Amino acid sequence: MNEHLQQLTQWLQDQQLDVAYISNPTNISYFSGFFQDPEERVTALFAFPDRDPFLFTPALSIEEVKRSGWSYDVHGYLDHEDPFALIGDAIRAHAGEPAKWAIEKDDLPVYRYDAIRQQFPDATFPADASRFIEQKKLIKSDSEIALMDAAGREADAAFAAGFAALHSGVTEQAVVAEINYAMMKQGVMEMSFDTIVQAGANAANPHGGPELNQVQPGQMVLFDLGTVHQGYDSDATRTVAFGKVGDREREIHAVCLEANLAAMEAAKPGVTAASLDKIARDIITKAGYGEYFNHRLGHGIGTSTHEFPSIMEGNDMELQPGMCFSIEPGIYVPGFAGVRIEDCIHITADGNEPFTHTPKTLRVIKP
Repeated sequence: MNEHLQQLTQWLQDQQLDVAYISNPTNISYFSGFFQDPEERVTALFAFPDRDPFLFTPALSIEEVKRSGWSYDVHGYLDHEDPFALIGDAIRAHAGEPAKWAIEKDDLPVYRYDAIRQQFPDATFPADASRFIEQKKLIKSDSEIALMDAAGREADAAFAAGFAALHSGVTEQAVVAEINYAMMKQGVMEMSFDTIVQAGANAANPHGGPELNQVQPGQMVLFDLGTVHQGYDSDATRTVAFGKVGDREREIHAVCLEANLAAMEAAKPGVTAASLDKIARDIITKAGYGEYFNHRLGHGIGTSTHEFPSIMEGNDMELQPGMCFSIEPGIYVPGFAGVRIEDCIHITADGNEPFTHTPKTLRVIKP
């Protein structure tokens, strides 16, 4: 039983719970080592305080579970079968009639919650496994940080491929295709999210995506990307100049870079998440661009690109060694340009270390 699964079992014992139903595919992988997006099908992990856990998957996934190294029982179902009836049978054979359940309240759909209640009408659901999981994921081990370092190196390679793909008239979507293809040729088969390339005014939409816009000389081009390395993610953003850009674009980049560097310099144990956000936000506000920085400074990262905690105003959580999160100030001027500079870092005993190392000073790429 791996360390994460042992911690889940211990929590069930401490909370005097009878069973945990883990439904989020990423969290199933965190505890079991098996990952699959089941789409509309049902995949679940059931853990108990005093007996072995088991996985429940579509029948077509059972061999994949075995290859993943899972050493406990796995139960499968065919598409025409009722998965929750079979789950009920498996749990009753395994653990009788568990009365007190933990479920992932952040993840479990209502209809699946109702299906479990139909199988166990006398059950209660007093515990939120989501809160337990976010706390356990908060502090990464040395081995987890090593995997995130590897994902960061892959992200640096992806930036290099993206910068090399820029030329006059190329579309944002074509640059994304070049990045993804280059990474696949290097053996990286999964990006941690849909790769983003945005040029000119399109980059002023902070959660927009690549379009058929053609990259033109004189534009800023924003790259936001990451990879998955053995289940752990990277996430980073760089904004470059394609050819000569104007003074205002350079100013926005310089202000954003100052905010990023100041927050990274300040990130260490004992500093609060809220104060880190304020350090970056005050720099951008003082420069006159406060209204254009319209999101939190950062988010946690690990087996998902967005994890607990949020680095934002109102979060007085003190940073601790092993915490991993992004620092990503941005300035987005509608109809003009957008700049974001992002690194994910891990807190060390006396500071922090980034996972990505692509230079952040304004890079000018010749058309």
